[in-house]
Amino acid sequence: MGKTIYPGRFMADPGNEVVVFIIGMRINKWWSVHNWLPVFKAMPPMIRELYMNKDLGFLSVETSVNLRTITMVQYWRSFEDLKAYAKGPKHLTAWGNFYKKVGKTNAVGIYHETYIVQAGNYESIYGNMPEFGLAKAIGHMPVSHRTETAEKRIKT
Repeated sequence: MGKTIYPGRFMADPGNEVVVFIIGMRINKWWSVHNWLPVFKAMPPMIRELYMNKDLGFLSVETSVNLRTITMVQYWRSFEDLKAYAKGPKHLTAWGNFYKKVGKTNAVGIYHETYIVQAGNYESIYGNMPEFGLAKAIGHMPVSHRTETAEKRIKT
């Protein structure tokens, strides 16, 4: 069963601060499966935990996979919530396992970026899409005459 497509133009609700956390891995040596596979397998249990426990402050995630790189764009309620999860047992265990198994090799790379975006400092547009990205994380609303352009949406 597919996701509900919302016909027309929608935007993310502009009234909330949001933390955008981009995290991922890059496979540098395909043949070193024993090095990169544990990194690959570490994330799904954490994402399941986050979706099951909304009180942790995690809002949503979008995942993109290309030839060498997996990127997850996560949306969080606050930087404090993100920090608290990073210091929690499931993440600390995964991080420790990464360094034990992979820390001394360059077969796999990891990265993350964190952005704190104040309310009113972002805009978005989704045309004929299911709830996606920021709109899935913080709520979506129809575009109106008042919000028909990017300039108008950013000022809303």
